[in-house]
Amino acid sequence: MMPKLSASEPFIHAGCQIVNSTFGAYCEVGQGSHVTNSHFGDYAYCARLADIANTSVGKFANIAAMTRIGPTDHPMAQPAQHHFLYRSSYYWDDVADDAAFFAHRASRRTSLGADCWIGHGAIIKPEVAVGIGAVVAAGAVVTKDVAPFTIVAGVPATPIRRRMTEAQEQALLDIAWWDWAHDRLRQALQDFRQLPLDGFIEKYRV
Repeated sequence: MMPKLSASEPFIHAGCQIVNSTFGAYCEVGQGSHVTNSHFGDYAYCARLADIANTSVGKFANIAAMTRIGPTDHPMAQPAQHHFLYRSSYYWDDVADDAAFFAHRASRRTSLGADCWIGHGAIIKPEVAVGIGAVVAAGAVVTKDVAPFTIVAGVPATPIRRRMTEAQEQALLDIAWWDWAHDRLRQALQDFRQLPLDGFIEKYRV
């Protein structure tokens, strides 16, 4: 039985590699995942074998297994693309790694909005923003920003449809339940489970 998630420490499964990354409350990192130079907002999680780099992960983000988010690039403008250009210390004792290359790579941030859903095996390129409540279909390769509450699929990913009407989207943005306190989420749990979207909006519209 899995332990309850914690407000103070992320639940990191076995075999993970976590480098220069931080986590909010109630976060989980699936078995064998790699997380580098990233931040998980409260309640965000990834399933097993996710590879996440240089990414700001929004609250309540849902990241499926075997996803690649913010994949790092190789240099293409030079005569070679190989590691020896920037991981030079692996090959020679008298030369350092290319710090400027790694700094540039780390600066190319990917952003995932609150309550987005990244499907199994999806890839989201660097410097792409996925909006609040958006859905990235399994196997999609996302090369451009995804609007809030929009479903995208394919290679490269293109919009399929919006999840709801513009009025419903705006109402949820106004309610912003993803910013509620933990106790308020618990109080509203049955409404999340049982009310239709319009009923939830009517009850919690600010």
